[in-house]
Amino acid sequence: MTEENVSATQLRQFIERIETLEEEKKGIADDIKDVYAEAKATGFDIKTMKSLVRLRKMETAARQEAEALLETYKAALGL
Repeated sequence: MTEENVSATQLRQFIERIETLEEEKKGIADDIKDVYAEAKATGFDIKTMKSLVRLRKMETAARQEAEALLETYKAALGL
């Protein structure tokens, strides 16, 4: 095997792995969409749920800072 063949083989393997992962990612995204649809059918607000998921991903300090900033802005606007 020449160096070019090895590189082409490795490249093909990487591309195929990425394609497989992209397919799995799409499947997971579809599953998440289905869960949100189920929650919506039960009466939950999807926007609020997505906000909660986003907040739960944050570090505690970052979340507290974001919430404090939001409260400051809301107060400035009289909300």
